Amino acid sequence: MAISPFAAAINQLADERGLPKDIIIDTIEAAVAAAYRKDYGQQDEDIKAKLDEESGVFHVKQCFEVVEEPENIHAQLTVDQAQEMKKGSKIGDIIEIELEPHEDFGRIAAMTAKQVISQRLREAEKEILYAEYKEKQGQLINGYVQQVEGPNVILNIGKLNGLMIASDQIPNQNYYPGQRLKVLVYTVEETPRGPRVLVTRSSADFITKLFELEVPEIASAAVEVKAIAREAGVRTKMAVVSNQPGLDPVGSCVGQRGTRVQAVLSEIGEEKIDIILWNDSIEQLITNALSPAKIDKITLRKKAQSASVNVPIDQLSLAIGKNGQNVRLASKLTNWEIDIVKEGEEARHRPEVEAKETTEPTEEAASPAEETPTAPKPDTTTKKPAKAKPTKKTAVKKTAKKTGK
Repeated sequence: MAISPFAAAINQLADERGLPKDIIIDTIEAAVAAAYRKDYGQQDEDIKAKLDEESGVFHVKQCFEVVEEPENIHAQLTVDQAQEMKKGSKIGDIIEIELEPHEDFGRIAAMTAKQVISQRLREAEKEILYAEYKEKQGQLINGYVQQVEGPNVILNIGKLNGLMIASDQIPNQNYYPGQRLKVLVYTVEETPRGPRVLVTRSSADFITKLFELEVPEIASAAVEVKAIAREAGVRTKMAVVSNQPGLDPVGSCVGQRGTRVQAVLSEIGEEKIDIILWNDSIEQLITNALSPAKIDKITLRKKAQSASVNVPIDQLSLAIGKNGQNVRLASKLTNWEIDIVKEGEEARHRPEVEAKETTEPTEEAASPAEETPTAPKPDTTTKKPAKAKPTKKTAVKKTAKKTGK
């Protein structure tokens, strides 16, 4: 069936703006009603226009509300006045009167209609875009770098641009226009200029979403990420557990010959990822979290939610990690404060705490080695020798020299 040129123009506008056809028709009807009110009616009249899509003709009506005592005579009627127009009218009814159609509008009315259409379409676009990207909040999306403005990176993520501020970027990673990246949408805000989308690559959730993308077992909830701690650009520790008997959660995340974890690493650069097995026992969880370091004994202080971990001397640097990184991430992962104690020094480590609180050694850890008494260290401090006092003989010689004898 052939459509009118007006209807064809509406369809074209809907395709260009990406808006539903109904929204555009409602907008145009509101604009025609505003123009009609401007040229042929009163400012406080309630005028509505209805478009016949087949013919392209507008039917204009004036609406009246039936009230007990009218305050606006151009938009309200008494019950008696309403019953003269329509029998059986009562308070709360809406009475519609067909108005004479007009095809010619003045310049001011046409400008009014144009402004109404532009404003309504912009508002509709903002609402649709906000709703669309609000649904993507917390999801991983693809984009490419559009421009770099100082410390901030602006990415093209489809119909909108995403903003990645400095704190949301992976440190020491360079960004350049045209670079394709995966980002996590974490905030969508409404602003006068439209939706504002903030994206990140530095959060721990970003790593979780990357694994969901690469590991089907995580996406299907057969493997669950119980806890994750991250220092972006350096290292991540992730604890996983299997919800399916016989399924290795760590092996599922690593993949055959490390293919799955390598796919994640290729997206984040030189950052290292430790995947450990989750355990409901806090002692075993701390042991797993401090891997690859070997643990001798763990002493818990449950009230303070802290633990002293006794490690062999040769494992001390491995347990602490570079700049304390390993123990710091393990503490974040387990949500316990962890103190690394060198073998044989536990009794001297924080004695005031040890005396006040009860300790619970782990059942799985080995018993600590007995301390052997050590001889006191010799005093190696060098003392400056005292200056010798001059003898009586040298004193006489000095005196003789002064007198010239």
